[in-house]
Amino acid sequence: MTITSKSVLRIAALSSLAMALTACNAADRLKNIGKAPDLTPIENPAHRAEAQTVSLPMPQAENISYQPNSLWRAGARGFFKDQRASALGDILTVTIEITDKAEIENTTERSRANSEDAGLDNLFGYAANLDRLFPDEVDNANLVGADSTSSSRGAGSVDREETVNLTVAAIVTQILPNGNMVIQGKQEVRVNFEVRELLVAGVIRPEDISNQNTINHTQIAEARISYGGRGQITDVQQPRYGQQVFDIIMPF
Repeated sequence: MTITSKSVLRIAALSSLAMALTACNAADRLKNIGKAPDLTPIENPAHRAEAQTVSLPMPQAENISYQPNSLWRAGARGFFKDQRASALGDILTVTIEITDKAEIENTTERSRANSEDAGLDNLFGYAANLDRLFPDEVDNANLVGADSTSSSRGAGSVDREETVNLTVAAIVTQILPNGNMVIQGKQEVRVNFEVRELLVAGVIRPEDISNQNTINHTQIAEARISYGGRGQITDVQQPRYGQQVFDIIMPF
């Protein structure tokens, strides 16, 4: 590999920048010795670096018409508005209460023994000439003898217990032709350098939504629930990439 002068200058610039940032951070920490950390000043949330424009499914605009001297509007389903999710972009709460326990134990044992003998008494009239083909004396009545023995034993057990209690808000992303709704929800919480992720998706019936605009995970068809994390702690808990590749391609 050839290192050019531009590459050297680039590496030197990056090293200088890293040293400057480290020195700046150290200076800030030294400045705050003996006093409480400063609070972040209040600013417009839309001007923050992490702020971004959000685009979500929205219901189509409806033309509402009112009749003179009437408390009811045209097309209304009830006197009071139903606060449960029913249109694109509506939000509902999903409660996840998983308490699963499974115990499985299997034992398999197999054994087999085989013995085969074969011979030709006359050997098509060439029995007397076998000593010309083979150095030792050959008995044409016992030309082939084979023995085989095989055995296998397997045992396996599963003892698993899972308990998950979570609550997450989901958004209605699609209304199916039969009235069922597709929901998706995602929640992220970051603590220091570790991010906890909660994902939920599936298909629900409007009739299963409670008066509090909540639904249980057992009432979600094709439910997809994921609870995990990513960050420095998760990276340490995982095998290195090279080790994972070695485990896959190594046949023994």
